[in-house]
Amino acid sequence: MMDIQAIALTGVLALAALLVASLFASKAWLAWLEVRKLELARGGPTSDEPTAPVSGNRIELADLRERVRKLEAIAAGIDL
Repeated sequence: MMDIQAIALTGVLALAALLVASLFASKAWLAWLEVRKLELARGGPTSDEPTAPVSGNRIELADLRERVRKLEAIAAGIDL
């Protein structure tokens, strides 16, 4: 059986590890919020990801509408 000192030491170490992890997460969260604030002030995301052209968005939206129309027809029992 473990003595009381070993149990207390284990508890203190676990609490210290939790504190360090919490501090790290807090700093990371604040840094992420700061990045988002800068993005909003700048007017958009800062990543180098290519954005889809407007015509690509329209085509994708039309495709989704067509899929919804087909699913509605299937649900209504209409054979296409």
